[in-house]
Amino acid sequence: MLELHCHTTYSDGTLTPAQLVELAIANGVKALAITDHDTVAGWNDAIAAAQTHALEIVPGIELSTVYNGRSMHILGFYPDPQTLQAPLQERIAGRKRRAQKMAEKLAAMGCPIQLPQMRGGMAPGRPHIASALVAAGHVSSRREAFDRFLRDDGPAYVPYEKFTAKEGIELLKRCGAVPVWAHPYLFRGGTVETVLPQLVSDGLMGVEVYHPHHSPSEQRRLEEYCQQYGLLMTGGSDYHGPELEAKRRDFADLNSLQVPLHLLAEIKQAAAGLAESLSGSRDCQGLEN
Repeated sequence: MLELHCHTTYSDGTLTPAQLVELAIANGVKALAITDHDTVAGWNDAIAAAQTHALEIVPGIELSTVYNGRSMHILGFYPDPQTLQAPLQERIAGRKRRAQKMAEKLAAMGCPIQLPQMRGGMAPGRPHIASALVAAGHVSSRREAFDRFLRDDGPAYVPYEKFTAKEGIELLKRCGAVPVWAHPYLFRGGTVETVLPQLVSDGLMGVEVYHPHHSPSEQRRLEEYCQQYGLLMTGGSDYHGPELEAKRRDFADLNSLQVPLHLLAEIKQAAAGLAESLSGSRDCQGLEN
């Protein structure tokens, strides 16, 4: 009944926020987080679409960071969009530069593509490049595009501009957001056992325990780690849209993980604590000035 990891057309999903809301309602979701990559542009559309329904929209984001030289995603829940706006503009600009560099690499290999329109808060990523390769006839599927060109060690791959996990966690907390490590067992830059203590030291507040890629034994281990380190537990299908999910080996439809709704109350409580702490800090600064 709780979906805390979903994407829309504002990043690499195939459903608009309104379409995602409609599907969530049909699937019995009670609270839906919009967690597009490096952008919060889809929130307002989702909130407007859900106004006449018994569906709560959870404002979220999935920040793209780097740890040990490998991609690491950090989810953030309930950030202040005004505080986050300026840093996100630079993140989106970096994504656009990265997409252009990948397109240039592909052109040099004899595989020119037409990049998608990158307007406003839209945050382009590798799935957009993969779709462009399919559209240009260079590959038959997005999977082939990743396997041949776009995987982490692929010939057209371009890494994210340097933005560490620690910087991402600190940014989210400065903006009042609860930082959560997304799909830990997908990370390829170290084991969960060795990486998690450092992230906790850096200020991490939660872990995405329930994810389609996590096996039952991995979920149990993550639950134990959360108890050991006093971390919040979250979960979601990492939904990108029906056209994409049907082709994933680890596909999970909206609400199929049946993440318990009570987890959201703990996240809200943590976000309220952050907001109070930030407010107190500003008050102190005002007194000092």
